[in-house]
Amino acid sequence: MTPAAPYTEAPSRPAGWLSRAEAWLDARGKGAWIAAMVLGFIFFWPVGLALLAYMIWSKRMFGKSCSHRRSHMARHAYGAMKPSGNSAFDAYKADTLRRLEEEQEQFENFLQRLREAKDKAEFDEFMEDRAREARAPREDEDA
Repeated sequence: MTPAAPYTEAPSRPAGWLSRAEAWLDARGKGAWIAAMVLGFIFFWPVGLALLAYMIWSKRMFGKSCSHRRSHMARHAYGAMKPSGNSAFDAYKADTLRRLEEEQEQFENFLQRLREAKDKAEFDEFMEDRAREARAPREDEDA
């Protein structure tokens, strides 16, 4: 019987508490990192500053979440245009999308008119206030 080969590799160390904390925060997203940073600033400001520096250095602050969201939305937009294979459903989907686009355009036009009306009302009010202020000193002089 031959002796077993000696174990030459060092046993793998369990992840340190910093690695575990980093993994825990990563699992909960950017909000958890920001909350940890704010708490760090509240309890001991150098910890908050260190977390902020680490978040910027590791690109956690401005990293993948925004680009992930854009690619996720692009994937859904592509899915809306992809044919299903059922011509009746595809016709219904095309008609519905066209109708929704028209409604969106009408709503955007409505909002634009609403903004213009609000701007006009604010401008008219400004002009009335200005005219009232211009008349006020003359009325005081007459009295």
